[in-house]
Amino acid sequence: MQHLLFTQNEGIGVVTLNRPQALNATNMELFAELEECQTRIEKDRSIRAVVINASGEHFTVGVDLHMLKQIDSQFILDSLSWLQRLYSRWQEMPVPVIAAVQGLCYGSGVELILGCDMRVASEDARFAIPEVRFGLSPDMGGTVRLTKLVGIGQAKRLILGCEEIDAAEALRIGLIEVMVLRCQLMERAMKIAEKMAVLPPAAIRFAKKGINLAAESSVMAGLLFEQAQSTFCCGTEDFNEAINAFLEKRKPVFKGL
Repeated sequence: MQHLLFTQNEGIGVVTLNRPQALNATNMELFAELEECQTRIEKDRSIRAVVINASGEHFTVGVDLHMLKQIDSQFILDSLSWLQRLYSRWQEMPVPVIAAVQGLCYGSGVELILGCDMRVASEDARFAIPEVRFGLSPDMGGTVRLTKLVGIGQAKRLILGCEEIDAAEALRIGLIEVMVLRCQLMERAMKIAEKMAVLPPAAIRFAKKGINLAAESSVMAGLLFEQAQSTFCCGTEDFNEAINAFLEKRKPVFKGL
């Protein structure tokens, strides 16, 4: 791949945006490689968590403006549904996906991290979703996921006002969950991933689905889902292994069964 790097170690896949010379601006080639990475992750049952990061000084400045100049309504009709699914796919994965953000994170980059399960940012990170300035509205999940994450007022402030905020402000309003020194960014993101990666896969899968469902539906629907997932999980080998290992004071060995 030319625009992304993918590495895997001890159950954790790391996807790295790798266009530092272009400030990791996203384009169609990068999106195609992103889909390739997602397919690889989904097919590999040994991957228990994913970290998305970026090489260079900045996470991404968003969509490459050279690409933006070539977009018309026909392109949108042909491609936007596929592009939206790319970011939605992180939510659909059975494993936790954690974004590690440094420097600038603009536009499509914000929409990318909104599709992740958790966001860790360095204290020098800056966030903006400035699509309105360029004559359009966020269209890869920005208006939907940002509103759900930070609330209507903050979403309007950021999207309608094209405001740029720093990491401290992003932490305050709930756009990110963790803020660290830049030198600690990947270490902290990997520690979160490592902690989740050794937990029972079925429990992680259903907990993630249950939380996602809670954000989309009624309390009753969420409770019914909890009943269904608990019925399944309590019949798995990993459930018994977790209890036995705790009682026997040893490290559990989970098989995803």
